[in-house]
Amino acid sequence: MHDLTLARIIHIIAVVVWIGGVYMVTTVIIPAIKRMKTKENKIDTFERVEGRFSNHAKVATLLTAITGFYLVHKLNAWDRFESIRFWWMHAMVFIWLIFSIVLFFLEPFLLHKLFKKFAEENPEKTFNIMHRAHWVLLILSFITIIGAVAGSHGWYFF
Repeated sequence: MHDLTLARIIHIIAVVVWIGGVYMVTTVIIPAIKRMKTKENKIDTFERVEGRFSNHAKVATLLTAITGFYLVHKLNAWDRFESIRFWWMHAMVFIWLIFSIVLFFLEPFLLHKLFKKFAEENPEKTFNIMHRAHWVLLILSFITIIGAVAGSHGWYFF
């Protein structure tokens, strides 16, 4: 039973690091960068900060996946994915999948190059689009967290 407790602890810490980082980027870092005077400072600052956090987010999402899979397997909770009552289980996988695709595939192979190109051409528009995308992901993450906490404590919305 201690293995389940440890898996839950690691799972929650990983989610806190990951989504907490998204919160920090969305509410503090991007707004601060948008107020910078030159596009060079904006681009350079964002790339330095994002580059450092990206590695933390990758580790956190991997730990979230490993511990989440382990918990579902050990608790034999696969049937939860068959019921709308456990919608937050689907939401957790969906949010994880979105961030994992972005972090491991889109960002290194596509988004980094597109960001650099568009930020050079029109930094204001680029940062506004990026800021809105972060807000959407953050809000979806918060809804998922609310559902997961409520659902894991027996409070079902359906």
